Amino acid sequence: MTALVDLSGVTAGYGGRPVLRDLDISVAPGEFVAVLGPNGSGKTTLIKVLLGLLEPTSGTIAIDGLDPRSARHLVGYVPQHRGFDADLPLRARDLVELGLTGSRPGLPVRRRAVRRQVDEVLELVGATAFASAPVGLLSGGEQQRLRIAQALLGDPRLLLLDEPLLALDPGAQAGITALIHERRRSTGLGVLFVTHEINPILPVVDRVLYLVAGRAALGRPEEVMTTETLSALYGAPVEVLHVGGRTLVLAGDGEVSGLLGHHHHDHDHGLDLDHEHGDGRL
Repeated sequence: MTALVDLSGVTAGYGGRPVLRDLDISVAPGEFVAVLGPNGSGKTTLIKVLLGLLEPTSGTIAIDGLDPRSARHLVGYVPQHRGFDADLPLRARDLVELGLTGSRPGLPVRRRAVRRQVDEVLELVGATAFASAPVGLLSGGEQQRLRIAQALLGDPRLLLLDEPLLALDPGAQAGITALIHERRRSTGLGVLFVTHEINPILPVVDRVLYLVAGRAALGRPEEVMTTETLSALYGAPVEVLHVGGRTLVLAGDGEVSGLLGHHHHDHDHGLDLDHEHGDGRL
């Protein structure tokens, strides 16, 4: 199967300072990849490169066989969640429609086509019931459903999400995760999901891309989240210990600086990543 996303030897950064270094990534259609790592590790830079907003200094990038600028119509993007002002005079469906029309008034026939597309994605994300509500009065989870609806307009092949679960309660996190998972299962949508908290999405994750200082480890969660892999990635001793049903990640000085927890279910088990530091450092 041809890769949906293919990065080969990609180096990219700002002002001559590389943030991503010689990165090789291949993502298949329908694959769900969690992107983890401390702040400054290159997660945002990776998104900018895939969106065609940042040109790499070396290497090649292909999205469904096209360069990022030519592939923009194939990519849906959900930026970091920020709440809207409560008095914003904009209906939910109007916000979604802006993702397709911007501020351009269309011809009547075009308007009908746009309305139909907006109705379809609102139903897809479970937002039909509040389609006419003011955006600023909606909950964080409802607002995030609208952002995902925007990103799904045009039926993209790749969905990029930047911390989409921030500031959402566990119920909203589960709902958003289920929505994205169902969409990728039904359409073959590829998903790159940047997060500091892997637990809410772990049941649906295929692989983890862990970035540290521009270097990367890519594999199944149980392969990447190990003493050997993280120590090699950080270039410093990182020990993973199992204590009291949870897994502790210790830095070289012995200080506990991150947690991985085992959660056993009827048919599966997994890991969750919970950074104790607010900036996501291990």
